[in-house]
Amino acid sequence: LDALGLDLEVYTFDKSGDKSGLLKHGAATHPPGDVDIDYLWLSAPITADGFQQGAFKLALELKSVGVLQTYNAGLDDPFYKRMSEKGTRICNSSAQGVAISEYVMAQVLAYVHPVEQQRQLQAKSEWKITPYRELSQTNWLIIGFGPIGQEVAKRVKAFGATTTIIRRSPAASPFADRIGTMADLGKFLPEADVIVLACQLNAGTRGFAGAEFFAAVKPGAILVNVARGALIDDKALVAALDQGRLATAILDVFATEPLPKDDPFWTHPKVRMTSHMSFAGSGVRSRWDQLFLANIQRFVKGEPLGQVFDPKDFG
Repeated sequence: LDALGLDLEVYTFDKSGDKSGLLKHGAATHPPGDVDIDYLWLSAPITADGFQQGAFKLALELKSVGVLQTYNAGLDDPFYKRMSEKGTRICNSSAQGVAISEYVMAQVLAYVHPVEQQRQLQAKSEWKITPYRELSQTNWLIIGFGPIGQEVAKRVKAFGATTTIIRRSPAASPFADRIGTMADLGKFLPEADVIVLACQLNAGTRGFAGAEFFAAVKPGAILVNVARGALIDDKALVAALDQGRLATAILDVFATEPLPKDDPFWTHPKVRMTSHMSFAGSGVRSRWDQLFLANIQRFVKGEPLGQVFDPKDFG
């Protein structure tokens, strides 16, 4: 921050020792309830250090917070709504978009390309053609068009595929062939070869991918969920897989995390799952930091902030 030429008073917090739960300013410590914070940065290490809930508790105890910037893309944790209700402006993260979009493409490509079969043929020194489906001949339905949905759409278009976008308003995008709102789902689902869930979890989207949703999908479609597990009715999803409505489900997020060891998703033959790690790309940490550094400069200069979350999205 000094290198940026910003004259700031910096408070820090620590989870360890007898000063846990206190703010440190220079050599002095302060209880959160005595401190007004203009700009609070919740960075990713609080999760790696197992201190997320402690940091959330401390933030709620602060006398006031003007702006909260978080590493989270989705703000469905009740903490964020409580902060918003206290008058805090919240900036979420776009840093994960590139990594998650690459995860989506890698997982879908791994499914449509017979890579494992090719490896088996190599092991047997067997010369054989292995046909595969080109992504250029697929229609993608991307539900949610924030930073993650936009990055997915960019990559899908690079393959020459058709993109259909669901967003709150039908504003045009160079990465979309068709655009609609949630009211158009019934029209678009029967035409989608790949369905990507990349939307916020709120009262309006919780469980929206249920029996009616899966009854409308194109037989043999691929479902990818990189948003939140609670968007899906799990029983309806399993039924759709068992009945052949879906060819496969690629799941990185679940209603309960970590996923219980006895959950059927672990062993279902049509499920490809990972442990909520689609964000774990090598460039995410630096983009988190750059987002903060760019925003804190805007804040000091009185300029509009990036990634300001609309409280209406809490539902």
